[in-house]
Amino acid sequence: MGLDMYAFSVKKENVIDTFHIKPDNKYLLHYWRKHPNLHGWFENLYYSKGGKVEPFDCQYLNLSLADLNLLEKDIKNFNLPETTGFFFGKDEEHSTNELNEDDLDDLEFIEKARKAIENGEYVYYYSWW
Repeated sequence: MGLDMYAFSVKKENVIDTFHIKPDNKYLLHYWRKHPNLHGWFENLYYSKGGKVEPFDCQYLNLSLADLNLLEKDIKNFNLPETTGFFFGKDEEHSTNELNEDDLDDLEFIEKARKAIENGEYVYYYSWW
């Protein structure tokens, strides 16, 4: 058991709303395992967009270009919220003001997500723990 995190690309006709998609028509864009601080960032975004389900688990969250831009800024400024949970694991520490492997992987995701959006697809985050 643990925190499994996914990003999916979804074609427009399979989008229901900010928090719902048709379940059989999504394509895996990115996967993370036990990256709690990134999950905490998405959790904050979920509630700021009007999400109501607690705890934030097994919920879809649409990510816009503006969201991705803010995420990129927060990663580069080491501003992901420290997040803990029983099954979450722990993020890699920043020993210096340099990006670590998790950060670089997150930035890779952002580039893939931007390309998907540029191609007319929608991007959703989903986690399960």
